[in-house]
Amino acid sequence: MSVLKPPARRTARVTTPDGIGIAAEAFGAEPFGAGTRPGIVFIHGFSQSSLCWSRQTASPLLSDFQMVTYDFRGHGASDKPEDPARYKAAELWAGEVDAVIRAFGLERPVLVGWSYAGRIIGDYVATYGTKGISGIVFVDAVTANERRFYGSCNRLMRLMCSPDVAENITATRAFLRRCFANPIPQPLFELLFGVNMLVPHHIRAALFDRVADYDALNRTLDVPALVVQGALDEVVAPAMAEHITEIVPNARLDLYEGVGHAPFLEAPERFNAALAAFVREVAGKA
Repeated sequence: MSVLKPPARRTARVTTPDGIGIAAEAFGAEPFGAGTRPGIVFIHGFSQSSLCWSRQTASPLLSDFQMVTYDFRGHGASDKPEDPARYKAAELWAGEVDAVIRAFGLERPVLVGWSYAGRIIGDYVATYGTKGISGIVFVDAVTANERRFYGSCNRLMRLMCSPDVAENITATRAFLRRCFANPIPQPLFELLFGVNMLVPHHIRAALFDRVADYDALNRTLDVPALVVQGALDEVVAPAMAEHITEIVPNARLDLYEGVGHAPFLEAPERFNAALAAFVREVAGKA
């Protein structure tokens, strides 16, 4: 895969409505914002960071789109408040997304949410509605709590919340390997493992125990939605993606055979092409 050097990269420290500092970056040619090109906001998953989107932010997508990534609260280079209550309320997560969109002047971007970020997108829509976005891409995303929607990694995720350092590291390493159906380059694995270990165990626990209950909301979505799912996902079962596609009006399912929990890393060319086509489509309707 060819890797392009971003023509422009802008970093920002965004302050959320509840006072948390969020590390964010924008990728794409200047000028940025003000509707100059369609915008995409990437939201990472549980115990990850914005670095997981490197196969998108250093790709030909740079030529056509303005892309923003950020580390959500408790993760990566963002603030990590100790109080578990700072990770519970929907309006806190929603305010964080809104603050990032505003910081870069994006006009109705597409939200791309991986795994846990399915909840965060739900929180945003529940709080602000859909007037500020033009579409949603659910990527192996979590939006409901029924056991049939999950794979075989819940025990590992609970052990990732352990204060026992050795147990925590072992579980994190095993969980990360289970995220992929195919081998990934060792430097990429080490990068992802490193950012996982930046998240304290008690913050993981605060996130893990938050209920996902977005079915009623998803049935009312009035923006286009693309549902991307790895067929061999051991973390979030394909049944979750099928459920989202069934209840979200006019949603489309894109199932990746032979791929695990992270299609954007295992099959980046296919994912990037599908994302580009979707964003162009919804931008034309805006």
